[in-house]
Amino acid sequence: MDIDFNKNEDINKQLVYEVNNRLKKIYQGGGEKAAAKQKEKGKMLARERVANLIDRDSNWLEIGAFVGDGMYAEHGGCPSGGVITGIGYVSGRQCVIVANDATVKAGAWFPITAKKNLRAQEIAMENRLPIIYLVDSAGVYLPLQDEIFPDKEHFGRIFRNNALMSSMGIIQISAIMGSCVAGGAYLPIMSDEAMIVEGTGSVFLAGSFLVKSAIGEDIDNETLGGATTHCEISGVTDYKQPNDKTCLESIRKIMSMVGDFNKAGFDRIKTVQPKLDSKEIYGLLPDNREKAYDMREIILRLLDNSELEEYKEGYGQSIICGLGRVDGWAVGIVANQRKVIKSKKGEMQFGGVIYSDSADKATRFIMNCNQKKIPLVFLQDVTGFMVGSRSEQGGIIKDGAKMVNAVANSVVPKFTFVIGNSYGAGNYAMCGKAYDPRLIYAWPSAKIAVMGGSQAAKTLVQMQAAGMKARGEDVNEEKEAELLKQTTDRYNAQTTPYYAAARLWVDGIIDPLETRKIISMGIEAANHSPIEKPFNVGVIQT
Repeated sequence: MDIDFNKNEDINKQLVYEVNNRLKKIYQGGGEKAAAKQKEKGKMLARERVANLIDRDSNWLEIGAFVGDGMYAEHGGCPSGGVITGIGYVSGRQCVIVANDATVKAGAWFPITAKKNLRAQEIAMENRLPIIYLVDSAGVYLPLQDEIFPDKEHFGRIFRNNALMSSMGIIQISAIMGSCVAGGAYLPIMSDEAMIVEGTGSVFLAGSFLVKSAIGEDIDNETLGGATTHCEISGVTDYKQPNDKTCLESIRKIMSMVGDFNKAGFDRIKTVQPKLDSKEIYGLLPDNREKAYDMREIILRLLDNSELEEYKEGYGQSIICGLGRVDGWAVGIVANQRKVIKSKKGEMQFGGVIYSDSADKATRFIMNCNQKKIPLVFLQDVTGFMVGSRSEQGGIIKDGAKMVNAVANSVVPKFTFVIGNSYGAGNYAMCGKAYDPRLIYAWPSAKIAVMGGSQAAKTLVQMQAAGMKARGEDVNEEKEAELLKQTTDRYNAQTTPYYAAARLWVDGIIDPLETRKIISMGIEAANHSPIEKPFNVGVIQT
């Protein structure tokens, strides 16, 4: 046990080290030269702006740090999607913050930038959190305009959300701290208040070059849309600020006067640290995704005082359900058990697989948490639902549908952590991205795909080989082995948490020890939004 524990600990710590190393590089944005250009203009960098806006020594929860990772290489890359987003505290108030990074293609919007901005707005809308935009962007990245401009989830949706948030009473404050061009000009001006930094901030529908070519007028950008023009002539902006620091301080002053909010009323008591050492998670989580382990041991190291009030402990044991607390907040845990179970009927059940009895139990527990107004936390290490004639005849599809229904219709806030495998319909039943978790993060050990790598690769190779044979091509064992390796490598690369985080299938990759902080900040955010929709599962399979 000690040998396995030490080996697991070394490997999991190495995975966390890799995450932090990658983040260091991402935090550099567009690089030193681009950063120096911003500094020459007297501007703070995007991450410096965020650091100066939020309360000193307060928690900051970044969302989408890995967005764009490994993408758009032919365009020079797009670290963090060219925008910093997250939840932070401004004058003691929890807010969503969105800050364009002008070191990445002058803050231009790539397709993934739009997706990330929409995710930030979604979080603000779901939780009714104030949102602060620090604008410094050249607008749409023209070489990819067809992938960002006209569709429902593209650039225009941002301004639609500005309008909806305003009608919902969600506070929006914008600071124009650099360029703000074309359609993008609507974002700050559709906010409740907009401030602009003198000398560096500018906002216009068309810049001087476009104005010259369109109507023949000769004019410079400052006269066209600078701070003096919009604060003293057009009245488009509300506050003129001499520099970034003063601008950010002004936002902090405004936020310090915001009134209190109506609360959802989730239960919280004084926090207690887990009785069992959370750092032991590194040694308990196996070094690969096939090995069995007891998920209960992980759960106990995440909960206050390591206390779990387990629901139906002896029934449907391949899913663990129970009540506990995280940082004082009451939570309902739904987690995949990864060790092999022997049921009272004498049936051996594989770890990580959802069986009819466990789906039935989880459904009932989810419904109970909705009845009691207790937020749900899903811990995913799932390979899917049980297959085969025995399961099909036992109604596994019906029971799985019941669980998916309960997850989909749940009205309490949900938080998902992909600890290990997240395969197929198991991803859905355990509240994957498609089921609207308020936050979804992956541990470095996560694997996300429609099925496991070896099964998928073998299936794909069989299909390829059959196609080649049908075309009269020779497929020997050596050729088949080569195809299998190529396919497995490609498939495995697409199942990593980095691949998922780059595309915003998850909000980020975290050190397992950050899990408690994320749950706590997430429920605190959700507490801003009283539950108004009644819980109703509709027609449920019985």
